[in-house]
Amino acid sequence: MLFQEPNALQIRIELAGIEPAVWRRVVVPWNWHLGQLHLVIQAAFNWWNYHLHEFRVGGLSYGDPEQLGEMEYEGGSRSFDENEVRLLDFEHHPGLSFIYLYDFGDHWEHLVTIEKFLTLDPIPRTAACIDGAHARPPEDVGGIGGFESFLAIMADREDPEHRDMRRWCGGHFDPQWFDLTVAGKDVRNALKPNVRRRLHQPKSKRRAGERDR
Repeated sequence: MLFQEPNALQIRIELAGIEPAVWRRVVVPWNWHLGQLHLVIQAAFNWWNYHLHEFRVGGLSYGDPEQLGEMEYEGGSRSFDENEVRLLDFEHHPGLSFIYLYDFGDHWEHLVTIEKFLTLDPIPRTAACIDGAHARPPEDVGGIGGFESFLAIMADREDPEHRDMRRWCGGHFDPQWFDLTVAGKDVRNALKPNVRRRLHQPKSKRRAGERDR
């Protein structure tokens, strides 16, 4: 059997500081650069991609070349072009981890871990989401502390802020929600131009006779 070089990576992405863990597992072509991985992470969690972001790898920062000046102002250190660093440029061993930060205000820190190097046939041209668990927090909820307050208000119908909070998040929010079919479609389309994100979490289909609480 001829030796074949890897052509894909299996990667696990987990939001830091949230229990139970909010995570996604994706497979991406290993010749993709960090800018493409950014779009995959956005799609996997259905983030809206309108806040600043950066990768922190080995003590260095990488980000969108159109935002680098603003990122340096925010963080006070130099950032490099994420489109010039490919995943295959990293150390070639499973277990390598680095940070993906989205929204410098809410500060959503994602731990990105390379789990496996894969040799797939045919060679993958798109990314795939193959597993995951739990719903990511709503955009602009106020970081981990804001998310905890949000969950408490949503769970208490007697809270004076419950009605407004429920309306703000689209009418409902299930922290246990994860749909692999939905996430898989989003990730497959991650690099397509003008991708639209869902503004709110989809409602799960109710069983016959079941009513909204």
